[in-house]
Amino acid sequence: MLFPTLAFGVFFLFVYFTSWSLDRENGRRKLFLLLASWFFYAQWDWRFVGLLILSAVLNWGVAALIARKEKPSTRKWLVALGVAINLLILGFFKYYGFFVEEMGQLLARVGWERDLPLLQVILPVGISFFTFQGISYVVDVHRRTTEPAKSLLDVMLLMSFFPHLVAGPIVRASDLLPQFDRTPRLTREMATHGLLLIVWGLFKKTVIASELAVRLVDPVFFDPSAYSALDVAAAVYGYAVQIYCDFSAYSDMAIGIAALLGYSFPRNFDQPYRAHSMQQFWRRWHISLSSWLRDYLYVPLGGGRKGTFSSSLNVMITMLLGGLWHGAAWTFVLWGALHGGAQVVERVGKRAFGERKVIPMWLGVLITFHVVCLGWILFRAETFDLAVAMLEGLSRWGPAVVTTPFLLGLIVVGLGMHWLPSRAAEGLTARLKDAPSITMGLLIGAAFLLVEAVRPEGVAPFIYFQF
Repeated sequence: MLFPTLAFGVFFLFVYFTSWSLDRENGRRKLFLLLASWFFYAQWDWRFVGLLILSAVLNWGVAALIARKEKPSTRKWLVALGVAINLLILGFFKYYGFFVEEMGQLLARVGWERDLPLLQVILPVGISFFTFQGISYVVDVHRRTTEPAKSLLDVMLLMSFFPHLVAGPIVRASDLLPQFDRTPRLTREMATHGLLLIVWGLFKKTVIASELAVRLVDPVFFDPSAYSALDVAAAVYGYAVQIYCDFSAYSDMAIGIAALLGYSFPRNFDQPYRAHSMQQFWRRWHISLSSWLRDYLYVPLGGGRKGTFSSSLNVMITMLLGGLWHGAAWTFVLWGALHGGAQVVERVGKRAFGERKVIPMWLGVLITFHVVCLGWILFRAETFDLAVAMLEGLSRWGPAVVTTPFLLGLIVVGLGMHWLPSRAAEGLTARLKDAPSITMGLLIGAAFLLVEAVRPEGVAPFIYFQF
């Protein structure tokens, strides 16, 4: 069930009116939202609802045990157990096939060829997100930065809440559990902001991302050898805009939907293509993941406390594992290595030159954007050979085949979004929140109709559903 569909619209209207009819019964409201979330998830594969329940029960149980223990060694063993359980679940479903195939090839090279048990494992949608959510909950209870949930219901809803379930943002327990404890209230500002984000997300997904994917990115990445350098370059820039508009659209709609239900999610994107360094890029791109990797991987490894070499090594490990998080393929590992290596170069440069401005900011933005685009080639290409073919295509001169002024215009619009005021949605919300209800209704309705009129038919799944 995709956000920009009639089926989801009907589902959400039912959830919206029913949940607010239970606003005086917070426990029943949460139970209803949990059941609605399971129904939402079951539209992909009902069998994995059981996995969601099992994961929530295990994390709730381990966190409850940690909270009862005072002995540091016991708490450490329990948190290690909780993290291991989550990683085993993620590892089996997401990486089993990859590691078995790689092990088989390795054994064959050394003359120990064996028939390894290769199972056809179906990847549950959103498994990376809800397992990371479980890990952060268990670790935060161990660190005493989050109080354990008051009930199993709260943990289940934390991990299953349908707005962020399948593609984030990764909302931490410290952000969401306190909201579950109190009866939510819907203000005009929350409603206005939520509706604006939903419309904006619909536009980015159904108009910009979908058009670029179908007309430009997918054809060129399928067979780069059939296109000239103009088409290949346009496809690379087009994918940079597509993945931003696709993923940030999901986050916008998730935040907006949660707001209409009375809950607040953290911002997940902050104009990442205006970053003037790779480190700043990761402070602006997929913020909930980058902050998760920082707090639960980079800092425990030692962070930057022991000098440039140690911090550089920790950054590389973090980004390599971050790349592997995105998928079981060497292209994702190389993507992570590129991002890690670029940040290492920045750290070494900062150590060498201190705070002196070596290059102007505009040049930093340009370099950072093109390093990111180079990474997107690895990220989008299905194989390493296709990624190489895309790079080779950048030197193949000839007329454009699929690049049109309309598609170039969409790329310009997508990049131009990064130079709007940084809190444009919040500013527009402040202007509209006091408008008469009839005016607000007409404006939002007209915006929905306009998006519906210009969008192409059909809706492709969001890119990050596969992760």
